[in-house]
Formats: sequence, C-alpha cells, structure tokens
Amino acid sequence: MMNTVPPLQGKITVSVPVERAFSVFTESLNTWWPPQYHIGQAEMAEAILEPREGGRWYERGVDGSECDWGRIQTWEPPCRLVLTWQINGHWQYDADPEHASEIEIRFTADGPEQTTVELEHRHLDRLVDGQALHDGINGGGGWNAILEGFAKTAAR
Repeated sequence: MMNTVPPLQGKITVSVPVERAFSVFTESLNTWWPPQYHIGQAEMAEAILEPREGGRWYERGVDGSECDWGRIQTWEPPCRLVLTWQINGHWQYDADPEHASEIEIRFTADGPEQTTVELEHRHLDRLVDGQALHDGINGGGGWNAILEGFAKTAAR
C-alpha cells in the first residue's frame, strides 16, 4: 500500500464577481504569483498559464529560459480549473505524468460581487519525495499564503 501524503488545501473569499476571480487567477498569474516561488536556475521574469485544456503552466526566467510546472487538465471558466503539478520534493520538474500531483481550483459565486476560491492540491504521494514538497509548501504558509496575494490583486 502506498504511503499517502495528505492533500494541501487553501480557501479565500474575494470581493469580485466570479468571472473576474477566474480571469485574474488564470490570465494574470504573473501579477500575483510570488516571484520567489520558482524552480528555474534564473530569476523568474514571469509566470504563465496557457488558458486551455492541455496548455502549460510554467515560468520564464529573466534570461529567456522556460521551466514547466505542469499542464491544464480541466478548463471550465469561470467555475473550475484542474492543473497537474509536476514539481517533485526536490523542487525540480518531473516530466513523467505518472509522477504528477493535481491541483483543483473551484470558483463559487457567493453573490454578484463575491467569490469563494477553494484549492485542493492532491495526490502528493505520486511525486518523488512528495512528503518533502508537502512540508515545504506548508512551511511557507501553505496555499492560503499564495491565495492571499491573489485576493489582493483581484480586488484592485
């Protein structure tokens, strides 16, 4: 039996319509993703999410190099997004899809001007050294810390 690493979760409520929350999350990843959270050798110039199923999400370094993070599995604007996370416990990209964990983000309208964003990062046991990645993300404040940056950007 596999050692299961518990999923990581995050949740935040933003005072914007659900369509805006989804578009800021996906189209403006670079405006809210913390630049210190990168895996490439170079400093990160931008974080990019290609808005379609099968699209990549990745970073581009200041030197023009690109480093994949995963792929878009499910694209259901403005309600749901599922991404693969292909970064192992050594903070390196792993191209093997069998080693991919998964991040599901749900956007729920709580009214015309309020949206709840819920994130679940699951299947961490598929990653090489997934427990180390779990502990590293948790130690950095978890997904809630990243979602707070997203919420500040979305509310602008």
